[in-house]
Amino acid sequence: MTRLYKVIGRVQGVGFRNFTWRTAMALGIRGYVKNLYDGSVEVLAQPSDESRIHEFENRLRRGPSFARVDELRLVNEDMECEYSDFCIK
Repeated sequence: MTRLYKVIGRVQGVGFRNFTWRTAMALGIRGYVKNLYDGSVEVLAQPSDESRIHEFENRLRRGPSFARVDELRLVNEDMECEYSDFCIK
């Protein structure tokens, strides 16, 4: 299971990528997080099991303390790719 998200709101310059990396590492999720030119953040997530993806999504919706997440949009589901860890791009 691979999911691609777009996180919209005040999510750049507030530690959102580092927060996402720490969250992914704690939940055993592989993939990446990166800033997009439009001010949003892209997150690709490959969980070890489906129950962890729900917790990951809940944490992304909250974000770090200085962030404001207006929308967590699922852009694509079940993409064909494989990651061995989680990285910040």
